[in-house]
Amino acid sequence: MNNKTNCLAAIALSIFALTANAEKIALTGGTLISPGSRIEIWKPNTNSTVVIDGDRITAIGPKILPPHTREIDCKGKFILPGYIDTHIHFFQSGDLFTRPDVVDLNSARPYKDEVAWIKSHLDDIFARYLRSGITSVVDVGGPFWNFEVRKIANATAKAPRVAVAGPLISSVSRSQLDLGDPPIVKIDTPDQAREFVRKLAAQNPDLVKIWYIVDKGHPVDSFRPIVRATVEESHARKLRVAVHATELETARAAVEEGADVLVHSVIDKKVDDAFVKLLKDRHTILCPTLVVFERYGRTFANKLNLTPEEKAWGNPEVIATLDVTKLPQDQLPERIKTALAKPDEALERIKKVYDVALKNLKTLEDAGITIAAGTDAGNIGTIHGPALFREFQLMKQAGLTPMQILQCATANAATLFGGDKGAHIGKIDSGDFADLVILKSDPIDDIAHASDIDSVMKNGVLYPAQELVTGTR
Repeated sequence: MNNKTNCLAAIALSIFALTANAEKIALTGGTLISPGSRIEIWKPNTNSTVVIDGDRITAIGPKILPPHTREIDCKGKFILPGYIDTHIHFFQSGDLFTRPDVVDLNSARPYKDEVAWIKSHLDDIFARYLRSGITSVVDVGGPFWNFEVRKIANATAKAPRVAVAGPLISSVSRSQLDLGDPPIVKIDTPDQAREFVRKLAAQNPDLVKIWYIVDKGHPVDSFRPIVRATVEESHARKLRVAVHATELETARAAVEEGADVLVHSVIDKKVDDAFVKLLKDRHTILCPTLVVFERYGRTFANKLNLTPEEKAWGNPEVIATLDVTKLPQDQLPERIKTALAKPDEALERIKKVYDVALKNLKTLEDAGITIAAGTDAGNIGTIHGPALFREFQLMKQAGLTPMQILQCATANAATLFGGDKGAHIGKIDSGDFADLVILKSDPIDDIAHASDIDSVMKNGVLYPAQELVTGTR
């Protein structure tokens, strides 16, 4: 196909998309669930008709059918705002080769080939998010080509809305990931931090991300002036700051310096009352990312516990790599050898993390802290799209109710997404984007039903779920 033909085909597709978006639709007879709204549940056949014109919801109420409106019968179904995963990384595939700084498998698959594969499969990744009912995602850190991913997603019909951060401002170096456009950049001084924020600001990021890693060579206080400078420079440009901080004292320091979002749970110790009050006073959002804490260790120990949703809707090429027993023994990094030799120790370490993280999540939820659901998808074993349903399982295990979990993945997550788009997603209301997920069974009865997806609407276009990803059930 020549360039002219390609161009004409693209124009035709654009016209088709615009025509589809312009359709007036009424969803009738379903139960509406909008967690965190003034009315959280609208019962069917009373006031639950949703009228959609183009890409927006225009009315909700009794059975109202404006002229030239196509009625879609949702009797027996449950209509929710599209889910939002507020912690993903497009620069990582979820496969075994995606983090050579953790396990170096370049001899099996060169990292440059891994990155090329990711870039060539973005449409597939986008579609798998929609198949999982996820209509918006937040990429909290990656190379500068992250901004191109956002642009591509905005021009792709079968794609979630995308908010992005650029390269992570880090206390440590990860040279193994540097192919000329590194996702993680070591910053040594406050002045360097300010300069880098200015460079990021030119790309109009949705967030600025800090990777606050501590170890013997990098104590909490040594990096704190850089955190302060990053936050000050970002806030001066009306940019929010998200911080990776998994220790209580690191997280405390980050919030004291003005962090808007904590993108992980505290996993080293129980959160104290002062920390809870600090988050509440500062209106800090916390994203637990529970699923990622088990996936590295389980993958390396050959004890991976993928959910049925992940097996059905995750990319099969990615999943196929996660069987570490298929690697040649002479190519196994020491970390994988150790995990395979002592799998029970790996599982015990995961249990200890969850003993702390799940209790902390319940404490923060009970205190009224804004919790936004996120998975850290793209890391080894954490599958783009359906990993969210394992996150839901773990949030349930922590003691959250189905409605609380759904609020974390809709209204709360929209707050983290931010901006004008964030103000019009995550709930069902007139003027909001028509981004919806239609379920076959009630997720309030059982959060497991959140994955019982009939269809997904993005921008007012309704997609039967089974047609979004080829070969899924």
